[in-house]
Amino acid sequence: MRSTEGRKGKVYLVGAGPGDIGLLTVKGLRCLRKADVVVYDFHLNAQILNYAERGAELIYAGKRGGHHEMTQEEINRILVEKAMEGKTVCRLKGGDPFLFGRGGEEAEALSAAGVEFEVVPGVSSINGAPAYAGIPLTHRDYSSSFVVVPGNEASTKRGSNINWQALAGHSGTIVFLMAVKNIRNVSERLIDNGKPPDTPVAVIRWGTRADQRTLVSTLGEIPDAVENGEIRPPAVIVIGEVVRLRERLGWFERKPLFGHRVLVTREHAAGFEALEDLGAELLEFPTIRVVPPLSWEGLDAAIERIGSYDWIVFTSANGARFFLRRFFELDRDVRELGGIKLCAIGTKTAAAVREFGLKVDLVPETFRAEGLIEAFGGPASVRGLRILLPRAETAREAFPERIRELGGEIDLPVAYRAVRPEGRARRLRRFLKEGRITVATFTSGATFRNFLEMMGGGEAMERLRGVVIAAIGPVTSRVIREAGLEVHVVPERATVEAMVEAIIRHLTTEGS
Repeated sequence: MRSTEGRKGKVYLVGAGPGDIGLLTVKGLRCLRKADVVVYDFHLNAQILNYAERGAELIYAGKRGGHHEMTQEEINRILVEKAMEGKTVCRLKGGDPFLFGRGGEEAEALSAAGVEFEVVPGVSSINGAPAYAGIPLTHRDYSSSFVVVPGNEASTKRGSNINWQALAGHSGTIVFLMAVKNIRNVSERLIDNGKPPDTPVAVIRWGTRADQRTLVSTLGEIPDAVENGEIRPPAVIVIGEVVRLRERLGWFERKPLFGHRVLVTREHAAGFEALEDLGAELLEFPTIRVVPPLSWEGLDAAIERIGSYDWIVFTSANGARFFLRRFFELDRDVRELGGIKLCAIGTKTAAAVREFGLKVDLVPETFRAEGLIEAFGGPASVRGLRILLPRAETAREAFPERIRELGGEIDLPVAYRAVRPEGRARRLRRFLKEGRITVATFTSGATFRNFLEMMGGGEAMERLRGVVIAAIGPVTSRVIREAGLEVHVVPERATVEAMVEAIIRHLTTEGS
């Protein structure tokens, strides 16, 4: 973490959007990434927290089902205290901080305490959920205005500020937030004040998310429809003629992978974007974190004698990046690599090498000992060959053993380690229990084994039995099957891109 000594803190009030992680603004993401402290609510996609700096303090301040984790006064106090400590604070709020998010109260508290702050607006569920349901709030042929009513004002309590007569007479669109529990009262009060019972109504639950559900009815029938459909909060209610456009403009729920939530057990979801493009939601739960070795001694020694090698073999993008970064950190000259041939296993690894401006001489698709030996000129050419293979702390030995059998020399310095992170598993357990994970992906045997350990073993195994399981290749697949689970997707090539393509084929052609 950055040092906070001697500097003044600042608070960013950031709108995180209504659910789809892609709706977080670029500025909001920038504020999150530089925060020392993140104070976040329940009604936001917790995947956004994966973008916080590792080591940032995460403070949950949300509420669910009326249960408050903190009072507003406590939240205000924490924001002020953390800023006074010289820290950069990101206050992450679902939707927009100044739209029914009590962001104004927090800004007032910060202002009164003399704390610098900025407001980063976000996409609100007011317009985000209807847009994903195919309902524009305004349309030249249907509505030129809209009004928004908070759910607590829609209750039957005395002293409500709603002018029901004026609201019923409003010719534009009416949006109710968090009013599902009061839907019968809303319907009755509007009809009693002259709103036609056949006015179209849409109730959108978990708008912009994989489990978005949209119920369309009329003002007179919507209370029974909500009750029979077991629609619960959080939901947005849209009343007006614009609802009729949904039949033609609905787009999100028509995507081929809509409704699927895909578990990604690697540190970053790069390569999985095609699933999102087709409507799936990615749930990142890294079970492996890549970190430097405990000691650079072995790698530094290999770099010191770099000119003695004939080949450098990179078996992964991580191996390439950790080696080359260390090479340049030691102030070595790129020209020292001029007489050495570079081998990168797979196109992703080759791309990582090219990031450093280096040309790759050999790019085999798979890491197979005999295939590489042939590429080096055959078994006879290996004798006397000196090879450097910077790799993970634990790796397969078949290739090094074969090189030595043929009379070659190979050094295997540790360039990085794959460790099990301290994951926050509570939300994932809940999603598995509720059947909200449809696909689980594993990119190595370690990602699967660590997943079971982090999730508590036996219960996780049972939950996975109802999930489509994808393994990146036969080795990973074997580890999962030996544990007693069925593997549904194994691509022909052991790459993330090939696995994603295989998942798409499985979900769209086999009806899983």
